[in-house]
Amino acid sequence: MDFSLNEEQRGWQMEARRFAEDEIRPLSLECDRIVDPRETIHWDIIRRGSQLGFRTAGVPREWGGPGLDFVTQAVVIAELARGDSAIAKTFSQCWKWCHLIADRCTPEQQERFLTPFLADDTFLLGGGITEPNAGSDNRLPPADDPKSGLRLRAERRGDEWILNGGKCYIAHANVGKLLFAYARTDAGAGVGQGTSIFAVPAGTAGVRVGKVFDKSGWRFYQNAELIFENARVPHANLLGAVNAGFKGHGGKHPKFGELEYAANAIGVCSAALEMATHCARTERRGGRPLVEHQLVQLKLSEMHMYTEALRSFVMRTAAESDATNGSHFRHGHFLMNFASDAIQRVCYANLAIHRCAGGMTSAGADKLVRDAIIWTHIAGDSVQRIKSLQSLLKS
Repeated sequence: MDFSLNEEQRGWQMEARRFAEDEIRPLSLECDRIVDPRETIHWDIIRRGSQLGFRTAGVPREWGGPGLDFVTQAVVIAELARGDSAIAKTFSQCWKWCHLIADRCTPEQQERFLTPFLADDTFLLGGGITEPNAGSDNRLPPADDPKSGLRLRAERRGDEWILNGGKCYIAHANVGKLLFAYARTDAGAGVGQGTSIFAVPAGTAGVRVGKVFDKSGWRFYQNAELIFENARVPHANLLGAVNAGFKGHGGKHPKFGELEYAANAIGVCSAALEMATHCARTERRGGRPLVEHQLVQLKLSEMHMYTEALRSFVMRTAAESDATNGSHFRHGHFLMNFASDAIQRVCYANLAIHRCAGGMTSAGADKLVRDAIIWTHIAGDSVQRIKSLQSLLKS
């Protein structure tokens, strides 16, 4: 399969690479060291990235956005993540919800949600499913058990829905201006049959932000609790049909997450490989450059192998998805499995090479390991492995 980029795709790649090198990377360790997790986000970098199109890249062209294809999205994410994985995720998180708006919203909703998003360089989208007592059981059996899965409840009263419950680890919950909440609208049905999606603007009465999570890695990327106490959401903000939140997952939104995470992992692996190669060439051990030691050579070789194999897997998945308008993500779970192995192996190898240099420590190498750990946690590695097996058994 030919993975050559066309002129437009190469242009986006070069712009993302320049932005990552010149503006993101110099801020990466600075943001990582900020103690208060609520202060780790850097609004100037969001504004500058937005002006280059990195915040709105997922908006379809008919609505005034770049409308990037999957290959270009993967390339841009990988380049941005070379500068900082969490900053790249902050931008691509907006793309994910743009895909949801394009897939599920009516024309009136698309105009109402996308117009202000396009006009404001600090307008971030967010949302999610995770709750304190409902995580992997939203995606794994027993899917038909009404007591399993998310517990945020939504009850209709006239032209409004009343939401009660809580969510945790929700992307951009404390900084986003429009959030998407998955809620149970049929308490007697399983999570797959009784869930609906609601668009919840920031400042909605009855919705408040709780704890902002102090993560060991991905500190720039904001995750927080959302608490719903008789929150009133208009019926006009229901996306799609009632109880169809997990049904009919056509379009790009449900598939994009796997590609997004794996492309981000490419950037992390590339940064780790670059850092390890520089260390091996410039540091000495036993009177010789590190790069002349066979153990270091083997680690660098393994790092390069995993990075390039992951890049090929991502590009193949992206190209297949473009060819089928987003409907073909047959290898998505396997892609996530391999990305999880690759990012862990490459980042720990980078740290080991730095330690070979006379026991020296590297803040950058340590940060990449912490980012890789959080990447694996948020990506739901164990769930992806089980779903991969289920997919294989069904084929």
